Amino acid sequence: MRIGLLIAVIAAVVGCGASSAGTVAASTDLRISYYAQGRAEGDPTSWTLRCQPMGGTLPRRAAACHKLAQMENPFRPPRKDLQCTQIYGGPEQAVIMGTHQGRRVWVALAQRNGCEIARWRKLAFLVGGIGPGSGSS
Repeated sequence: MRIGLLIAVIAAVVGCGASSAGTVAASTDLRISYYAQGRAEGDPTSWTLRCQPMGGTLPRRAAACHKLAQMENPFRPPRKDLQCTQIYGGPEQAVIMGTHQGRRVWVALAQRNGCEIARWRKLAFLVGGIGPGSGSS
């Protein structure tokens, strides 16, 4: 009887491990680099973010992971046929790289026109401590 119970417990633990492997494969593991004066000027400020399991150095990790989970394809590139306003938002740039939901991510953010500013604002919560649209706010 005890051996049967032990086998059932082992089977349950092994089964749980199998399902968590799928979760790990679909987790988020990002490195975010922020350049206050652009990528050509100086060293970046960098953060990391991991979701499932949560970790990293990004401030407000739980909120960032929750927001990413709510967004549909947050790192999708802009459509090529977009017409963007010619507004300059500042020299700040950021690079986000790693994996999100099992997919490789490499995103360069800048603020050279209205389309890029909109994308920057959409993902600004990933650039630790930096307000949308400005490195100083």
